[in-house]
Amino acid sequence: MTPNYAPISVVIPCWRCKDTIERALDSVLKQSLLPVQIILVDDFSDDGTLEFIKSLAEVGPKGTIQVCALNVNGGPGLARNAGWNLATQPWIAFLDADDAWHPEKIKTQFLWLQKNPKVVLCGHLSEFMPRKYISKVDRVNPKKISLFNLLFSNILPTRSIMLKSNLPFRFDSKRSEDYRLWLQIICNGHEVYVLKNYLAFFFKPEYSSSGFSGNLWAHERDELDVIGWVFKNGHINSFAYAFFYSWSYLKYIRRIFLSLLK
Repeated sequence: MTPNYAPISVVIPCWRCKDTIERALDSVLKQSLLPVQIILVDDFSDDGTLEFIKSLAEVGPKGTIQVCALNVNGGPGLARNAGWNLATQPWIAFLDADDAWHPEKIKTQFLWLQKNPKVVLCGHLSEFMPRKYISKVDRVNPKKISLFNLLFSNILPTRSIMLKSNLPFRFDSKRSEDYRLWLQIICNGHEVYVLKNYLAFFFKPEYSSSGFSGNLWAHERDELDVIGWVFKNGHINSFAYAFFYSWSYLKYIRRIFLSLLK
């Protein structure tokens, strides 16, 4: 491994993303510490996205960018799984096609993980509509995430995640597939941390009709299903289940209110 590269595979699911994927990919290629492998997974787009990402791969660094084309639209979870299965490196980082990374994201996160070998999954904070000036990361501020922390709020957006590729878990095809996976990892006794540093950016409101929670009730229903899974598998008692079930409903009402303000 040369000093400018880290043993990381980056997985980016792509679906009808010709307007944003170049920005996302550019944020990976401009990292101060580069990944060895970048996997662009086309989720059966019907708007020319596949041809576009192939053209980006051709002009990108030789041998770095790999394109995977799915023959059915399965959603972001299954697209990430397809990329995960093609990963050649011991670490995987996920990025969505409409998001971007801070130029020191990989360096900051990976070097911290190297110093903390018991941690199998690490996330960080994200910023909405970043300013043109991006501050340098001077100090890493880590926090261990407990099961109760994560049930209280999913503070691990997929764009922030770096995890060990040999974990025996995968995303499923439902909404909240990322939340379910993080909880599954924690429930199996693995150490999970979040860095309280802003190392990723998103460019549309999360509670708008075009954001990831455009179908708010569907996401709420699946979040409740995830909480039920944690309870049924004996990871929380009935009191905690009732509390987090009710808390999720309160968050859902808040999201409805926020969406109406957009």
